[in-house]
Amino acid sequence: MGKNKAFIQIDGIPIIRRIYTLFRTLFSEIVIVTNEIDPFQNFEAKICSDLIPGQGVLGGLYTGIYYATFEHTFCVACDMPFLKASLIRFLMERIESYDVVIPRTEDGLQPLHAFYSRNCLDPIRNILERRQFKITDFFPMVKLRIVDEKEFFSLDPLRESFLNVNTPEELGSLERPTRVLER
Repeated sequence: MGKNKAFIQIDGIPIIRRIYTLFRTLFSEIVIVTNEIDPFQNFEAKICSDLIPGQGVLGGLYTGIYYATFEHTFCVACDMPFLKASLIRFLMERIESYDVVIPRTEDGLQPLHAFYSRNCLDPIRNILERRQFKITDFFPMVKLRIVDEKEFFSLDPLRESFLNVNTPEELGSLERPTRVLER
């Protein structure tokens, strides 16, 4: 995209601001993992750099879980502008004794829209040491709860929660007024 995707504006609001505003209504703590700390200084959040640099998304996930105060952490990408509070709450209600609570859509598992427990830290470190970088690679080592789309379809029938912005074309398609906004 040529710039930090977190600051791309959708309907005049930077994506990171949309996520942050929603998270302030849901969580008492927000952790932002970034290698560019300065642009995020205006957020009331723990802002930290990767503990294990150069490990991609999985390294960022590890860092976020590590710095989180609570047993479970909801983890998302910085380029997901249409997260739904109702869906996040729905997943949260299914945590019980699971280490990972993850939605599965017709596109597959959604690891950047999931809850992770602190019990995931050692398994993540283990696969990183083996030079594996796919988030799902550590799932066999933890207690996993997959939430199928049919269970949450009514909360997000267009699957907007899982949309992200990777290209200018995707950004253009997100700006069309066909979205269902949560009230």
